[in-house]
Amino acid sequence: MSGFFGSISKKDCVSDVFYGTDYHSHLGTKRAGLVYFSKEKGFQRAIHNIEDGYFRNKFENDVKSFSGNSGIGIISDSEAQPIMVTSHIGRFAVATVSKIVNINELEEYFLKQRRTFTEISDGSVNPTELVTMLIAEGETIESGIENVYERVKGSCSMLILTEDRIIAARDKLGRTPVIIGKNEVSYAVGFETCSFSNLNLEVEEFIGPGEIVEITADGYKQLRKPNNKMQICAFLWVYFGYPPSFYEGVNVDECRYRCGAALAHRDNIEADFVAGIPDSGVGHALGYSNERHIPLKRPYSKYTPTWPRSFMPQSQEMRDLVAKMKLLPNKSLTEGGRGIFLDDSIVRGTQLKDNVRDLFAAGIKEVHMRIACPPLTYPCEFLNFSRSKSHLDLAARKAVRQLEGTEDIKMKEYSDTKNGKYKEMVEQIRKNLGLTSLMYQKLDDLVEAISLPKEKLCTHCWDGSSYY
Repeated sequence: MSGFFGSISKKDCVSDVFYGTDYHSHLGTKRAGLVYFSKEKGFQRAIHNIEDGYFRNKFENDVKSFSGNSGIGIISDSEAQPIMVTSHIGRFAVATVSKIVNINELEEYFLKQRRTFTEISDGSVNPTELVTMLIAEGETIESGIENVYERVKGSCSMLILTEDRIIAARDKLGRTPVIIGKNEVSYAVGFETCSFSNLNLEVEEFIGPGEIVEITADGYKQLRKPNNKMQICAFLWVYFGYPPSFYEGVNVDECRYRCGAALAHRDNIEADFVAGIPDSGVGHALGYSNERHIPLKRPYSKYTPTWPRSFMPQSQEMRDLVAKMKLLPNKSLTEGGRGIFLDDSIVRGTQLKDNVRDLFAAGIKEVHMRIACPPLTYPCEFLNFSRSKSHLDLAARKAVRQLEGTEDIKMKEYSDTKNGKYKEMVEQIRKNLGLTSLMYQKLDDLVEAISLPKEKLCTHCWDGSSYY
C-alpha cells in the first residue's frame, strides 16, 4: 500500500505538503518522496529510503531549501516516486497508489517500441514510471490518464503536479480513496482525511471512481465524471485506515467499533477481560467490550520508541522478530485470567502464533481470538496489502491444505459460513495457532458495519467476488 498528499495554495505550501505526507506514514514502508514547484526554482524533488527511519527525519533538511505554492508527496511501500518527466505534453511529476497486475505485459509493450526504463523497483520496472509512460501516450494529460484506465489491470490512483495545477485521478473502480480538502488559502488532496485536521483543512469532496479533477489555489473542477461502479477496498476500514479518517463519509474507528459489537452479538464465551491487539485491534475491542460489558484491559503494550514498524525490515525473519519485540505482555493482567482478544485479521498467522505462546507463558488460562473480518481465502489482486509470496501462505489456505491433502482446492466451499467445511477450516486454524477458541466476522456483518452497499465494496480476499 502507499499513500499520497498534495497541496496548492496562495502561499508557500512546503510545510503543508511535508506534514500532510507524513500523516500517511502508516501506509508505506520503503520509499518516500516530495516534489514542489515554484516559478523561481522550478521543480524541486527529494526521494529517500525510509526503511531505516522516519519520513520526518529523512526529509526535514530537504524542506528547508524548498519553496513553492504547489507540491505533492508520497509514502510508498515499493517504488521510488514521485517520477519527474518531460514530454510532448509538458513537464510534470506523478505519484501513484497502485498495483499493476499486468506490469510484465506493459513492460514488453514499451520495450518492443524500443522505449527505455530508467527506474528499477524490486528488480523490475518502476510501476509509477510505467504509468507516466502511459500518460505520455496521450495528446493531453487527461487523455493520458484515460489511457492508464484502459490499459492497467489491478488498480491505480494518481496525483499529477504540473507548473500550474494538481490533477487528481482516482482508480477506475475506486479501490483506494482520493479526497479533496480546503481552507481559506489552500486546496489539498490526499488518501487519508486524518492528514487534513491539523492543517486546518476541511473535507470538501470524496472523488468518485475514475473521476479526474483539476485543482488550483482558487478551486477545483471536474475533468472526467466518475464511473457508476465502485469497488473500494473493505480492508481499509478493517486494518489499513487510520482511526480518525473517513472514506466515502464513513469513519474508520466507528466502523471498527461496529465490527467488534457485531462479533459480540454472536458470542457467549465467558471471560475476565477483552483486549485489542495493537494498534488496529483496539477499535474492534472497544465495540466488543461495550456490547458485552466485559472489562477492557491492556495485557499487551506496544513499545514504539525503538520498534515502530513491524514490517520495516525486508526479510520475513527480521519482520517477525520486530513484531515480537514491539509487543510486551503484562503478566499481572494475564496470569490466571481468561481473555478475549480482538484483531483485524489473520494473514499468515506467524506473529499471532508467537503472541499466543507468549500469553500462555505469561500465565493466561484461556485465549479466545475474535477476528474483525472473515478468513482471508483469496490473494489480493488489487492492492499490495500482504507481503506473502504465495496465496498458499495464507493461514486459511494452509488449514484447508492440511484438511484436503492437496493444493488443488475449491475455496468457494470454505468461504460459506453455512457449510460444514467452513467450520472445519476455522477449527484447523485454531489448532494451528494454539488458541482456546476462534471466531471470525461474518461477511454480511462486516458489510453492515461499513454501512455501504455490498456491490460498492471489494471483498475479493474473502469471497473471490471482485473483478478488474
